[in-house]
Amino acid sequence: MINLSADERLPLYQRLRDHLAARIAARDWLPGDLIPSEGELAALHSISVGTVRKAIDRLVSEGLLDRQQGRGTYVRRARFNSSLFRFFRFQSESGERKVPESRILRREVMPAPSAAASALRIAEGAPVIHLSRLRMIDGEPLLSEEIWLERARFATLLDLPTDTFGDLLYPLYEDRCGQMVATAEETLTVEVSNSMQARLLKRDAGDPLIVIERVAFDPDRQPIEWRRSRGPADRFRYHVEIR
Repeated sequence: MINLSADERLPLYQRLRDHLAARIAARDWLPGDLIPSEGELAALHSISVGTVRKAIDRLVSEGLLDRQQGRGTYVRRARFNSSLFRFFRFQSESGERKVPESRILRREVMPAPSAAASALRIAEGAPVIHLSRLRMIDGEPLLSEEIWLERARFATLLDLPTDTFGDLLYPLYEDRCGQMVATAEETLTVEVSNSMQARLLKRDAGDPLIVIERVAFDPDRQPIEWRRSRGPADRFRYHVEIR
């Protein structure tokens, strides 16, 4: 049962929200799991259903939980590839939208550069795992990615053959490292390609690239991954619905 007397400066629903988020972070409930109903949680913690509902609403808005009408509330699975589909045209020659194939080009342990340390909230120079990855459709390169992970959290990845990583990394983080990506923040910028990026993407040096910088967070809002994805500007599109 949640210690509802802890940190009484916080509203009751916020303390329950933090307790439920901690259980998700501890993997008491896994992605796709059905959590107890609002009534069950209210009875368990001796609080009102309205307080439970407000805590659940907060977790739904944060992307940790997913309400399904008539079925209940589930731990949400990360679906962050949707952002790439929103920004880039990922289609085969037949016009079919596809998840890009992925190839790890380099894996190394290195001292955290200042930008990576800042994004991951660790000390500059702390050991990190750096991955270079190329993403392709039908063998044609579309994105080059640089990914930084705190070594202490993701050391298991160092023992895996890189050709077993698969096309999606977040399921690998969960299954092999016990690290769940719950939310992410992205920033878009533009830069020109250097010679290495041009070679990887089969472009000319100096061609414009769109850069998607992403920080991924665990259920406790601790950053666990920082990545930069670069793709050719002529494959870029931006779509937003305004209401």
